[in-house]
Amino acid sequence: MPVNPATIIGEILGEPAAQMRNPANAEYQCPFINSTCTKKGHRLSGPYPVCSVWAGQRKPALICACPVRFYETNFVNDIVEHCWPGARPSNLKISHEVKMAKFGKVDVVLADVDPNSGQVLQFVSVELQAVDFTGSVELAYSAMVNSTELQSRPNNNPNWANVRKRLISQLIIKGYFHHHWQTRMVAVLQTALYNRIRYDVPFKESSEINADTNIVFALYDYKPSLEDGRYVLTLDRIVGTSHSDIMMAPLYQQVPSREEFCKKILSQLRG
Repeated sequence: MPVNPATIIGEILGEPAAQMRNPANAEYQCPFINSTCTKKGHRLSGPYPVCSVWAGQRKPALICACPVRFYETNFVNDIVEHCWPGARPSNLKISHEVKMAKFGKVDVVLADVDPNSGQVLQFVSVELQAVDFTGSVELAYSAMVNSTELQSRPNNNPNWANVRKRLISQLIIKGYFHHHWQTRMVAVLQTALYNRIRYDVPFKESSEINADTNIVFALYDYKPSLEDGRYVLTLDRIVGTSHSDIMMAPLYQQVPSREEFCKKILSQLRG
């Protein structure tokens, strides 16, 4: 049965997909960074400006597929208000793509810089995390811009496991460093992704940010705009934890049955 690609692609260049069928005419300008979309596809030669994807068939939800989408939010102000360690910064500066050997890269760093000495007084590191998708969302995007239908619904599910593995490992390692630096890592992500991560890794969480909190999740979710049919990412809640809580959580999960695992081994051998 033919499938309308607008039931798969949520947003293109920040607009509802059905209203942005020709992003080339918009020169692929991303409204959240005021420049050309930097996202690339596997099969596309130019930009791949898909911001979000509809996931789930029973009750579809809009899932953020590009970290740049979070630039619509006031995550800088939200982090300063809810996550900053100690006194509020008096001379806030923002640095992007900060890299260091044996550390990797951080998407954004918010730093309080002494205007007299030029030294960093305090800082908070920020990771912006979207969701990868399995299958071919690109086919739906191509059908969208070509105003055609898909012959069948592609298998384009959120790749929760891949995102979880990458993000959790980063937070444990970088959170450990930030613990010794006496500051915090903040992960900016969608509530749906956070809920799925905690389902798989049930670490301790708290709505109170205290001295023991060195990892903070700033959670945002889509809310429909009553004015133009767009969806707006707004702050849902702030959740605190620590790198040690995240690291220890998998060690104390219920252990799967050894007998069941042996059955799986034998079924593979027979296959």
